[in-house]
Amino acid sequence: MNRFEDWKGRFLHWRVRRPFAGGVLLALGGAEILLTMKAPLPVILHVGMQGLAGYLLPALMLVCGLLILFNPAQRLFYSIIGIMLSLGTWLTSNIGGFVIGLLFGAVGSCLTFGWLPDQEPRVSRRQRRKQRDILSKSGDASLGQA
Repeated sequence: MNRFEDWKGRFLHWRVRRPFAGGVLLALGGAEILLTMKAPLPVILHVGMQGLAGYLLPALMLVCGLLILFNPAQRLFYSIIGIMLSLGTWLTSNIGGFVIGLLFGAVGSCLTFGWLPDQEPRVSRRQRRKQRDILSKSGDASLGQA
């Protein structure tokens, strides 16, 4: 049991330090589009570039998703490439994997683009106002005593 808890703690620490949800969604979108392709590769190569792009774009989506997970420092570049690839599958891969893969890829890319590492939690206006009131009252009390 101790090994599992140790592994779980390390995984959670690893996951928090990267845009995990965005990378997984982008990779799942690419995998879903690849799985919905029906024609074998020799037929696609015979059809031409349009058929080859049907396999190439989702494969690159899958790679971008994995790169986001394992190299989060370059997440902005990979997310921009990921959204362009996702939108390109609309034309090349069964309407973006019957729209499911396209949506997974687009949402994953947007989540990755918006992810900020080590960001302080936001403080609501009510809490800021309360803190300001406490500081101003303590400041007034200290001025009155001086």
